[in-house]
Amino acid sequence: MAQQQQELLQGYTKYQYFVVTSPAPAVAHVEINRPAKLNAFLEAMWLEMRDIFRQLSTDQDVRVVVLSGAGNRAFTAGLDVQAASQNGPLNGTEGADTARKAAHLRRHIDEFQECISAVEKCEKPVICVLHGISIGLALDISCCSDIRICARDTRFAVKEVDIGMAADIGTLSRLPKVVSSISWVKDVCLSARDFSAAEALSVGFVSQVHDTKAAALDAAFKMAGLLASKSPVAVQGTKELLNHARDHTVDQSLRYTAIWNSSALQSNDLQTALLSGIKKTKPRFEKL
Repeated sequence: MAQQQQELLQGYTKYQYFVVTSPAPAVAHVEINRPAKLNAFLEAMWLEMRDIFRQLSTDQDVRVVVLSGAGNRAFTAGLDVQAASQNGPLNGTEGADTARKAAHLRRHIDEFQECISAVEKCEKPVICVLHGISIGLALDISCCSDIRICARDTRFAVKEVDIGMAADIGTLSRLPKVVSSISWVKDVCLSARDFSAAEALSVGFVSQVHDTKAAALDAAFKMAGLLASKSPVAVQGTKELLNHARDHTVDQSLRYTAIWNSSALQSNDLQTALLSGIKKTKPRFEKL
């Protein structure tokens, strides 16, 4: 599905660095839109990302989100280091003592983390499509997504060690829970080495690899259309319960599931889905 065939999504045209379109009913396509700079992030961009995903989370007309990067070269090259060096988080703290500089920097990091975590906190499933250069912040963002698909040319790296810091926006917290091998996680995080789409697939970081970006997007749109056709009560509940299970014990997760479904099972969607199965008709579910 070509990008030019997609319609701009009403209510999302105010954003400068993202284009939000609708490739299919109840599907939103969020595109990072700074291709001339390899979609590298300025502070204004992560603030916009937070606002977009908070808006999408409660938008009743949207049931699934596809996230990608504009252009052929990069999903994102991460943080715009040049811009950050010129207008860094410690600007304006000259003369302050260590404790006050630390407090200022902590608030900055907290806000940055919150903006990227908005992808994970979005109530709707988020399918991330990666291609080309996908380093640094690309890992933070994609780890927050529910499903990751990539093009064969994707070049990944947890790059922060090479710029003299430990990654602090989410990769070190989430990547060990995304893949099963802590040895591999430490391998790529400590070395900051590149890894390929094939390697990402082999460790389970992505679930699909396609020959081109266009093919990866088509696969994502097809998957999004399928998810959007299902009960939003069931889909959003499943995301919530899976994320809870990831971070809690089995007993805690079972208890939370029982409490969650004591409400969710009272929706009309359950009866609608059961009757459609008996009658062999396509179910239609109300907005959530």
